[in-house]
Amino acid sequence: MTGMTEKDVIIFVRGEQYYDGAAPDETELMTEGSMTIAGDGGIILEYQETELTGMEGTTTRFTIRDDTVTLTRAGGVNSQMIFQRGKRHSSLYETPWGTMTVDIATTTLAYRLSSQGGVLEIKYTIAVDHQVTGENQFKIRVRERTR
Repeated sequence: MTGMTEKDVIIFVRGEQYYDGAAPDETELMTEGSMTIAGDGGIILEYQETELTGMEGTTTRFTIRDDTVTLTRAGGVNSQMIFQRGKRHSSLYETPWGTMTVDIATTTLAYRLSSQGGVLEIKYTIAVDHQVTGENQFKIRVRERTR
């Protein structure tokens, strides 16, 4: 396969954040987006955030290649987070209230995605200004959008 294949998809995003001694904070989003499968096997999932996530006006993109997933947000919130199992990556997280340094340590990264859809799961700990603030996870399901 050469070039890229882009499909309209429905994306279900479930995010969970765990903080010491607190009930998990959960968000769920179902939205329309796109999935692009590159000729080299890389996959891009992209969708618009809504007011439900508090990031209205932001485009979220997951770029999946081999053992690395890069989460890029552009618009109202600007950030890039790199998830790679067993590794730690630092990034800047820019919000309307200021910019902070975020360290991401990925504990689980698994996906099964094809042109028909599939699943992406990421678990990670997050440290803000080098203080661990909790454990987070994304569970993302993708399915082809039928017209």
